[in-house]
Amino acid sequence: MRILMFGWEFPPFSSGGLATACYGLAKSLSKNNEIVFVMPYYHKKIKHIFVKVIGLLSEDRDDKDTYGGDLIKEVKDFAAKAGEIAKKENFDVIHCHDWMTFNAGIEAKKSSGKPLVIHVHSTEFDRTPGQPCQFQFEVEKRGMQEADRIITVSKFEKYKIVSHYEISPDKVSVVYNSINPSSMVKKKIYENPEISTNDKIVLFLGRLTYQKGPEYFLKAAKRVLEKMNNVRFVIVGKGNLAEGMENLAEEMGIKPYVTFTGYCTPERVKDYYKKAHLYVMPSVSEPFGIAPLEALNYGAPVLISKQSGVSEILNNSLKSDFWDVDKIATEIIAVLKYPELYECLRENGMNELKKFSWTKAAAKTEEVYGSVVPA
Repeated sequence: MRILMFGWEFPPFSSGGLATACYGLAKSLSKNNEIVFVMPYYHKKIKHIFVKVIGLLSEDRDDKDTYGGDLIKEVKDFAAKAGEIAKKENFDVIHCHDWMTFNAGIEAKKSSGKPLVIHVHSTEFDRTPGQPCQFQFEVEKRGMQEADRIITVSKFEKYKIVSHYEISPDKVSVVYNSINPSSMVKKKIYENPEISTNDKIVLFLGRLTYQKGPEYFLKAAKRVLEKMNNVRFVIVGKGNLAEGMENLAEEMGIKPYVTFTGYCTPERVKDYYKKAHLYVMPSVSEPFGIAPLEALNYGAPVLISKQSGVSEILNNSLKSDFWDVDKIATEIIAVLKYPELYECLRENGMNELKKFSWTKAAAKTEEVYGSVVPA
């Protein structure tokens, strides 16, 4: 089958889990299918031979920023040119990743008459709970209405689509994200002058936005530090709440025990995973959450929000409501104080990763294609 796939980012250029998901799924789909991956910008550093990459808005953007200054204008420009590319390429189905590409998919469908599958990795009700951007909401709703089939990354997200966008549940298929787990890895100490080798590391990794729950991480940290002090809380990531979170740590009197790294390279992120005694994902609304799987892959036990898609399929982890900072703190202390619990979560979690693969996700995606592509 030939797939015209629209995405906004692709490794090494990414802002989070979307690029990771696009890469993993496209690579596995490419074993049985031909894929043309269309992005707003072409990046010369993308050399993945399993897809043909096309950039529509310019020849090249060689930087870490996958989002321009006027995102709404770029989304509209991307859609305007999508119909043209659909006339040039030979394909059987259109596959669009997240809201930025939905209008492009609709234009491609109009010009080609081919079926449209949209892949919802997140919605406005995840990103900005209580105050959705009207433009983005309307783009999402129109994409869901125009699509022949919808893929979501969890049942948690399917419920949001059905309840907020008035979409029939029969139109929506759940295909969980995954990783391709590596073999068991040895722990590695990342050299950081702010972190003592005697410190036990509790790690937060993600965009510093309300959706990801960094405030709840810090509130739990304060409760932990009331009971033990040989702990370092490491926050990896950037976002609009970065300054506010540093100020909050200062106000709570825990700043000396919290390290804010800002943006980290993928290699440095791996080192923090390997160093961590526990990875915590206190997301307020997480459609899936690939990071806990990555953390386990590098040997870090995980504590995840019940308000996440990954909590539906990951059994060997600690789980808590994002707002229950007392419970989060209690579970952090238990992992740090009891080696048997730490080792149990770590070993069983790493073994559980063997059941996940992008190959399985690709097979389920192909079933969705088969439901809309004429035999």
